[in-house]
Amino acid sequence: MTRPVRVLVAKVGLDGHDRGARIITAAFREAGFEVLYTGLHQTPETVVRTALEKDVDVVALSVLSGAHMTLIPRVRELLVEAGAGEKLVTGGGVIPEEDAGRLRAIGVGRLFGPGTPTSEPIDYIRSWYEKKLVEGGRSEA
Repeated sequence: MTRPVRVLVAKVGLDGHDRGARIITAAFREAGFEVLYTGLHQTPETVVRTALEKDVDVVALSVLSGAHMTLIPRVRELLVEAGAGEKLVTGGGVIPEEDAGRLRAIGVGRLFGPGTPTSEPIDYIRSWYEKKLVEGGRSEA
């Protein structure tokens, strides 16, 4: 039997709009994920420190401020530097597809825009996690 997926939902930067983050946090919990929500105005360094301390599998970033091309790559970079590049960095916000493609090119997972049904990121994370377990050949209680 495997343990639940551990997800850190984080609001990075000066963005003060957290309705979507709170909705996805609740949806993730209802889906059986272990979820930690950081609250507003987190730095990439704080997010990564929390992700490492709590040993999460997924870092789900919510960015509505337009700073996604600065904040998301920084979180990814810090995770890689910490030896935790296997963690999935995903998230959502108002992110143009061109930017989402550039973020995918540096190892960021799928990003979800406003109006996306909560089932899509849930299914995406479940699929990623199942693949990770199979490839890693591990099972945790």
